[in-house]
Amino acid sequence: MRLAALEFREQAKELALRTREFEDFMQMEDARLQEARVGDPAYEESRRQSQMQMDVAREVVARLEKQADVAALREREFRDFMALEEERLARLQAPQFHHSVYIEPEVANAAARASRADSIGPDSPLEIDGLDEDLLEIFIEEGNDLLDEADGLTASLRAAPDDTEILKALQRNLHTLKGGARMAGIMNMGDLGHALESLLESAAEADAGLQPGDIALTESALDRLHAMLERVSERRAIYPADTLVQALMARARGEALSEADASEAAPVVVDMPTLSAPIDVAQNEVESTARSSQEQVRVRADLLERLVNYAGEVAIYRSRLEQQLGAFRSAMAEMEQTNTRLRDQVRRLDIETEAQIVARYQREQDAADPAFDPLELDRFSTLQQLSRALGESANDLSSLQGSLEELTRQYETLLQQQSKVSTELQEGLMRARMVSVESALPRLRRVVRQAAGELGKEVQFVLDGTQGELDRNVLERMLGPLEHLLRNAVAHGIETPEKRKAAGKPANGEVRLKVSPEGSEVVLQVLDDGAGIDREAVRRRAEARGLIAPGAELSNSQLDNLILVSGFTTADSVSQVAGRGVGMDVVNNEVRQIGGGLQISSTPGEGSCFTLHLPQTLAVTQAVFVRIGENTFAVPVASVRAVSRIERSEYEASGAIHSYGGEDYQIHDLGLLLGQAPVKAEGQLQVPLILVRSGDLHVAVGVDQIIGNREIVVKPAGPQINSIPGIFGATVMGDGQVMIILDIAPLARRHAGREALAAVPQMPAIKSASVPLVMVVDDSITMRKVTSRVLMRQGFEVLTAKDGVDALERLEERIPDVMLLDIEMPRMDGYELAAAMKRHSRLRHIPIIMITSRSGDKHRQRAFELGVSRYLGKPYQEPELLRNVNELLGRTHE
Repeated sequence: MRLAALEFREQAKELALRTREFEDFMQMEDARLQEARVGDPAYEESRRQSQMQMDVAREVVARLEKQADVAALREREFRDFMALEEERLARLQAPQFHHSVYIEPEVANAAARASRADSIGPDSPLEIDGLDEDLLEIFIEEGNDLLDEADGLTASLRAAPDDTEILKALQRNLHTLKGGARMAGIMNMGDLGHALESLLESAAEADAGLQPGDIALTESALDRLHAMLERVSERRAIYPADTLVQALMARARGEALSEADASEAAPVVVDMPTLSAPIDVAQNEVESTARSSQEQVRVRADLLERLVNYAGEVAIYRSRLEQQLGAFRSAMAEMEQTNTRLRDQVRRLDIETEAQIVARYQREQDAADPAFDPLELDRFSTLQQLSRALGESANDLSSLQGSLEELTRQYETLLQQQSKVSTELQEGLMRARMVSVESALPRLRRVVRQAAGELGKEVQFVLDGTQGELDRNVLERMLGPLEHLLRNAVAHGIETPEKRKAAGKPANGEVRLKVSPEGSEVVLQVLDDGAGIDREAVRRRAEARGLIAPGAELSNSQLDNLILVSGFTTADSVSQVAGRGVGMDVVNNEVRQIGGGLQISSTPGEGSCFTLHLPQTLAVTQAVFVRIGENTFAVPVASVRAVSRIERSEYEASGAIHSYGGEDYQIHDLGLLLGQAPVKAEGQLQVPLILVRSGDLHVAVGVDQIIGNREIVVKPAGPQINSIPGIFGATVMGDGQVMIILDIAPLARRHAGREALAAVPQMPAIKSASVPLVMVVDDSITMRKVTSRVLMRQGFEVLTAKDGVDALERLEERIPDVMLLDIEMPRMDGYELAAAMKRHSRLRHIPIIMITSRSGDKHRQRAFELGVSRYLGKPYQEPELLRNVNELLGRTHE
């Protein structure tokens, strides 16, 4: 090692000497050029060549300096490695080295908490002076892969702590990470990686394996490395993990950790032990540590995205060519019919011409020579000549038609070949975007482990099936919802060890992620063996919030789906893991926005299951084309259960139900769902139906015509259109027409919600008697927050909206007792919203307080004409606002 270091030092000296020689050469050239005679062609040419040589010399110098820096860095690495070797030899030779000193997992967790405590510092930007940005990006990308691999190996070590092969693989992994961190200049990560590598190395050399406390300490160190790398990727400063490094080095020296010493640095941090068993696929992860011999390249995500879009454009152009070819085929068929008619007309013209010739020559028979037939004479009329010319032209057209048909067949063959190549290209690019669900496994495992540790629960995370693949964009969008489902499973599903033992269950709970491909979809199931959904608690909370009437009869499925309502939670207290009521509605919305579905099932005392049906890709999908009136829409096949027909009398019956495959589907009219004229299905004895199933929703949607299905390229419709419920995206047809892709489920749910609200009163008196609900509509975030805080301090429940459109959407779910309304807002201003509310029978009774900076009489007068109850100026006075709100509610203002 020392010899290698000396060689690097000599190499650095030699490079520095060569650098100085080049600098001397450049100075001499500069002096010579300054003395050159300007205007002399020979000197000008010499000066140009010398300048080129100087530029080359400067580039060489820069490269040599970079090589010298690299050599110096490698020298430092060798020095560190040599110091580690000497330390390791000293430990092995020392008689007091005993790696078998036991360390409790609680003590290791205390050291980890102390490390988190000493990481607290100002959130300052990362100092990038002297750092190579390109090298930093490479390290961040490689570091994520290395840490994910290290997580899998650590999970395997928990199952087999004495497996030296896994231990060595993890050691090599951390050695690579440490070297990359120091090469990139992230020394704090390099120091922590070095300490963790020392612990693993001492365990491997002692042939004693890792103890449970060492594994817990290793997991804490990996979590800290993940956090460091994330901050580096965000260009935020990272701080040394001194306490954790000291704990790792102490364990590497075979010293026992004192719980008091380990927790001294963090007396105020309250965490629970992190106990998380490995998953079942650990052996597969160990086998995957060997680098594949197949060569691979890294492609930027944006470049791959553009290539996929280009392939989609090629498919669209191919579709247009196919349509044009079909139109050309139709023209050729018409041309053949026209040629047939022309040949028939020419034949009849020949017959008529010959008859006229015979008749005329019969009249002149006496003057003619009787030895010849009139038709045998070499005298033809002009009409006969034109008739025969037309016949020849008709024959030419027939020959030309045959040539065009042959060219058309060749064109079709070429188009089929191009279609095959284009399809293979598109499928290849789509496969390049597909990633295995297993790639997200380390991150999900870490979520379960951290949530279990914070809540003091013992949880085992199990993965069933790793063959499912998803589009990278789909997986990235689903990582957040999956993490939330896993946290909910740990927080709300899994009981504490004491409760599990009392219920006759093992102390370790189990959270399982099951992956299974189904056609063009991937089904993800998050299961737990906990207590299940407390439906009585759900009912009590829903009644308290006015979501359902007291004593209303609801099925288990309907009660379970209430947890998808925004802000709904059954937790009695708020923690960092759960209890805020924010999440399940976001999960449901994210799943629906990508064309998927969410189903909930739960068995009391046995656990819950959340099933996500996700499309494999968002770029290309199969769609069913339907027509309503003059408009045509596309519906993704993934959401279509089947297509059917129903008699008109059954379709027009009130509350009609269509049965298919043993399931009942509520009938809806797509025209009414879209705010258009109802379905007519003219000229048809039966009405076409599209059967849609999404979670617990089963609807049969009537349309005028089902045109067929085909593959489409999904394009984003833009933020303005995508914000409208029921729109999945758009696609470009072969003729260039833009077609909207519908998401039927949200449309049906909105329609069903309106019917339910119209049929069942929401008991405004009951809500007012308990907690009055105030809606604050303002495009200013500051005003919404300040006003909400003022009202919540007085015991009001507050609902906010950012503009009139957002307010109308929220009014479909809940009816407030009072509304505070601004005037100037995007999309729909306060005047328009007030007018829309007064036109609606369900909303016209809501009192409105308009709060605006427009204090002119004309603005005030217009507001009162629209039915506004009170008019306040900005900035408002808090007592005045509360007085007006309480007066409108009929309450006494205290």
